[in-house]
Amino acid sequence: MAYFQYKARNNKGALISGNLEAVNLDAAASELLGLGYTPIDIKAARGRTPDSDRDSVAKKTQARSRTAAGSKPGRVDFNADAFQALNAALKKRKITLDDQIIFARQMQSLTKAGMPLDRALKGLQASNKNPSFQAVLKQIQQSLESGQTLSTALGHHPKIFSTLFISLVDVGENTGRLDMAFEQIVRYLELEKNTRKQVKSATRYPSFVLVTIAVALGVITYFVIPAFADTFARLGAELPFETRLLIGISDFVVNWWPFLLGGGATLILTFKAWARSDKGGLAWDEKKRFLPLAGGVIEKVALARFARTFSMILKAGVPIVHGMGIVASTVGNRFIAKRVIKMREGISRGETLYNTAVNAGMFSPLVLQMIAVGEESGTIDQLMEDVAEFYDAEVQYELKRMGEAIEPVLIMVIAGMVLILALGVFLPIWDLSAAARN
Repeated sequence: MAYFQYKARNNKGALISGNLEAVNLDAAASELLGLGYTPIDIKAARGRTPDSDRDSVAKKTQARSRTAAGSKPGRVDFNADAFQALNAALKKRKITLDDQIIFARQMQSLTKAGMPLDRALKGLQASNKNPSFQAVLKQIQQSLESGQTLSTALGHHPKIFSTLFISLVDVGENTGRLDMAFEQIVRYLELEKNTRKQVKSATRYPSFVLVTIAVALGVITYFVIPAFADTFARLGAELPFETRLLIGISDFVVNWWPFLLGGGATLILTFKAWARSDKGGLAWDEKKRFLPLAGGVIEKVALARFARTFSMILKAGVPIVHGMGIVASTVGNRFIAKRVIKMREGISRGETLYNTAVNAGMFSPLVLQMIAVGEESGTIDQLMEDVAEFYDAEVQYELKRMGEAIEPVLIMVIAGMVLILALGVFLPIWDLSAAARN
């Protein structure tokens, strides 16, 4: 077997190059033709022979099997490999929305400048700081070099690139305006990032307070109340009902805390598994819309995503029936996604967008009126963008209202906790003090 360097053209006419192993020149050409490539130039690779590869592998094996000075021959030192594996694990991090935004913005600039996609991806690999995303970019580049389109290459990574991302890239490739597609993607991702940031900002304070309250209750129940219970037991005083209740709860927690933690973890894991299932997730997404305070935010965030995505799909020229399927996969709520699919089915039967929106039962009268005006005037894409801005404003208002409503609730919870502890712990002390004075 020998190694050959080749240049060929794929079924799209793009020039590709690489190395392959074959018995002879004719076998190499046959293998390329079998892959769907048209050979242009094939020549033996210099310095690449099986013998030299075997020597190289042997040298690498010997280098890995060397030990530190003074160690016995033949003993393998795994320290270097272990440190390398640990270093790679520490550097590996999740691909975030920021990574996608930077990638889309860079691709917009590079495609607008007319740079070939394979060269653009090579440059992005060198400049990217996330090793996980570097590996993804390398796989995308390899898919391009094998003759696949960019949208197909991105489709191999559905956990990273959404259906909307891939569909807009596909439209950009077919229309020759890939830079405009990436510009739309950047705008969408930045709006999505802003929405997530607003939601996290509104829930950060109450989450911190609730966690602090839970930790404080745990410490008081497990450490503080048992100490008071021992003191009261030695004094033999008659305890009020509040104190006996607190001591009973504390004894139960101290004796059964492993089972309580295990049961709580089991309930959480069971609920998550149920929420990830199709039937359970659909039911949970429907009930989430009616949660106190947070339900309105959840529903309006999903509707804002629907309107924004639908507007982008229409502006990109995607057929409305196909676009509805893309929109349904991006709203982030399976119940609303099911309503969107029903709207698509109504449109495919010839119904108007306004009628399907009315039958969906998830839009306010103002939004329905805007949809009707947009459909009649032929500016539905612009009107849906206005609907998205309307829902974005509603989300900001709901988040502000939720923050204002949560603060007094948390204050009441803290006040109630302090009152219960005061009645349960300090009342016996006051009774003992009064008895001692008498």
